[in-house]
Order: sequence, then C-alpha cells, then structure tokens
Amino acid sequence: MRLDEVRCYGFGVVGDITELIKRARAGEDAAMEKLFEELYEPLRDLARSRLARGGPQTLLDTTGLVHEFYIRLEHVGRVLVNDRGHFMAYAARAMRSVVVDFARRRAASRRGGDVEHVTLTEGIPEPSSEQEILQVHAALEMLEKVDPRLVRVVEMRYFAGMTEEEIGKSLDITDRTVRRDWEKARLLLASALKA
Repeated sequence: MRLDEVRCYGFGVVGDITELIKRARAGEDAAMEKLFEELYEPLRDLARSRLARGGPQTLLDTTGLVHEFYIRLEHVGRVLVNDRGHFMAYAARAMRSVVVDFARRRAASRRGGDVEHVTLTEGIPEPSSEQEILQVHAALEMLEKVDPRLVRVVEMRYFAGMTEEEIGKSLDITDRTVRRDWEKARLLLASALKA
C-alpha cells in the first residue's frame, strides 16, 4: 500500500482528498461536489460534536448544520484551503459561524422579532443556550485580537472535536504546543466569561 492510499483522520484516502481539494480550489464544481460527498460522514461527526455542546435548546440538527456549511462553501465558489486538515479546520470555523448566526437570529426573535410582547410581570426568560453561544463567540472574538492561533486551537478542539495530534498537523505545531495553547485559551476564556 502506498502512502497516498493510507486513510487519515477518517477523512478518506489522503491522495484522493488532496487531489479533490486542489481541483476544487481551481473552481471545478464536480470536484467540490465529490469532496463534499467524500467528507460527508466526517463533516456529520464534526457537526454532531459541535451541536452536542449547544445544549437541548439548539434547534439545528446535524444534517442541517452540514448542509448549511455546504451552502456557505458553495457561496464562496471554491475551496480556500490546501489540504484535508485545513478543510476540516475551516469546516469547524464555518459551523461555529452557522451556530452563532442561528443563535443571534433566535435571540433577536426573542427580543421582539416574531415573538409576542409580554410585560415584566409575566416573567423574565432564563439564560438560554443561544445566550451562552453568543457569550463564547464574543469571548473568542476578543481572544482573536490577542492570539489568533489560540482561537484556531479552540475551534478545532472544542467545536470540531479534533485531537491534539490532528490540530498540531493542521497548524504545523507540536502536540505540546497545542496542549499549552489549549490551557492558555481555556484560562483566558474562563476569565472573559466571568467578566
């Protein structure tokens, strides 16, 4: 078996995926569709992992999140990554964006969109998972200004469920650096979320 035929990260045959990414980067629609088809199950796993952290109030489902990611990918017109690790990191970030946008729409709806207005005597709604998602997103935006790599590590580990080894390969850093970045990011995010 040749090295380019070895399956990696559960994302399909390495050489095939890399070739599809190159063709999709060049704007070949058929390659984009085939790439999505080949990576559909890993993308569903990624979406499942991401949604598991959203709590029971998140109305998005795994299939919906994967398809929303594909729609955004199609809107861009071509893949803007170099390999499968970068593709999955991009998918993690895009899925985070989809969930945050969904949470914003739901929160806006609760503040007077399609919702009936009630008086304060009828009760104040308790914090929802959408509020938590938006708080984490705001904290990540602040962290991005300090150290963008820390945010990539959080996206890949927390949102995508990638291992330290997978993150290291994707970011071209050591596993040890990934562990240090993860701990540093956790501390900074915890501090930001308490404020």
